[in-house]
Amino acid sequence: MLDNDPRLALIRTWLTRDLGWRIGRISIASADASFRRYFRVSRGDVDPAAWAPKADTLVIMDAPPAKEDIGPYLKVTALLEQAGAHVPHVHASDARRGFVVMEDLGNTQYLSLLKTGRGVDKLYGDALATLANIQVRGAQGAQQLAPYDRVPLERELNLMPEWFLGKHLGLELTPEERALLTVTNEILINEALLQPQVFVHRDFHSRNLMVLDPSIHKSGGPGVIDFQDALRGPIGYDLVSLLKDCYISWSRERVERWVKGYRRVLGNLGANVGDSEYQFLRWFDLIGVQRHIKVLGIFCRLWYRDGKAHYLADLPLTWRYVINVARRYAETAPLADLLEGALGDRDITEPAR
Repeated sequence: MLDNDPRLALIRTWLTRDLGWRIGRISIASADASFRRYFRVSRGDVDPAAWAPKADTLVIMDAPPAKEDIGPYLKVTALLEQAGAHVPHVHASDARRGFVVMEDLGNTQYLSLLKTGRGVDKLYGDALATLANIQVRGAQGAQQLAPYDRVPLERELNLMPEWFLGKHLGLELTPEERALLTVTNEILINEALLQPQVFVHRDFHSRNLMVLDPSIHKSGGPGVIDFQDALRGPIGYDLVSLLKDCYISWSRERVERWVKGYRRVLGNLGANVGDSEYQFLRWFDLIGVQRHIKVLGIFCRLWYRDGKAHYLADLPLTWRYVINVARRYAETAPLADLLEGALGDRDITEPAR
């Protein structure tokens, strides 16, 4: 299949003719929920001096220019490196053709180790230390990012009624139900805008954090990927993405312990962490409702629009996050009633017929 891939042929030409590198095997590394693809390329059998970066393998991002713009990726890479996060170092790029050659952070996602249940607190401790760097040391860089303000927040919230309630559950909302969603959206947006605004990765979770091989990568901590959509927004957003991950869950008690510990770390670094633990936890919870409402819509859109069915298996956990937190606050409890009534007794993972 790769032998007849025209984009891959362009990549080979770019690496060998334009950059002058001798390369070995090229294999598929991964694809994500966008139009981007990633290839792993090995060093050719030549003098290592001929291979610009001193590594056995590199990763090539293929982002077709008609579908993706690599500019934001390159910009955010530089900002995150300045903040002390270990992101894949960029060795070369071609914006016109949509190629980036970068450091290979390996194949081991945080998720695979977290699922074993071993070393969980150490893994999260390292991830939270990285997040603190991004939010505190990245404060100046965050000013170069677009705001995560009313427009993107509202757009994301509207994904759920369209793709989850409409396409997936086949529900036609009544005027009263639409009014309830409008009111709830306003509450969530206003709560988000009241939070301290920081550098927000927007997908800081266990599939975008890599466990680095210490024999290759000396920096320690996780490798951070898939950050090109970063904005300047609520302090609780990346924290809830990490600790209430849509792919793995922990008890409320454990999550609260991590949240309170993180607040102490940020406070010691001089960040604005609110007036109390309760306020910080409320920030965490309510931006979590916004994020998980968005994700319900995105997971369904990935199936109904893009044909990626495997995300439907992650709907139950995302759903529970929304319902459980919405029930904790009087302002959002009516949303839980609406969603539970819409689902009824059907299997949430079953595609609409």
